[in-house]
Amino acid sequence: MEISGKIIQVLPLQEGVGRNGNPWKVQAYVLETQEQYPRKVHFELFGEDRIKNNPCTVDDVVTVSFDIESREFNGRWYTSIRAWRVQQGVVEAAPAPAVAPVAAQPVAQPAPVAAPAQANTATFDSVAGNEEGTDLPF
Repeated sequence: MEISGKIIQVLPLQEGVGRNGNPWKVQAYVLETQEQYPRKVHFELFGEDRIKNNPCTVDDVVTVSFDIESREFNGRWYTSIRAWRVQQGVVEAAPAPAVAPVAAQPVAQPAPVAAPAQANTATFDSVAGNEEGTDLPF
């Protein structure tokens, strides 16, 4: 999934050591979409390599590629947006592939239609009994 917008906040870097003894780092950002009704989206870059390869500062306009993950803890659900790529600037959606032209095939002509019968051409005046030739009924 992707979302584009402007970085409005860079949150403090979080570091720690996992149960297996490996160090970890998470850098979080807040992005604001540039739509009619802007939305604020909190996302994270997990891992030292991703943080170094995708630097972001406040006021950068970026497109974020991410995965959404939810997990349960003590009966409550928590959702996180984990970015795996941050590109500077707004990336346009790829254009739809061109459709190959279809060879022209002859089209069957419809059968001729008979002319309609003479329609009733009575006017409002003659139907309403108005002899003066106006369209008012009185």
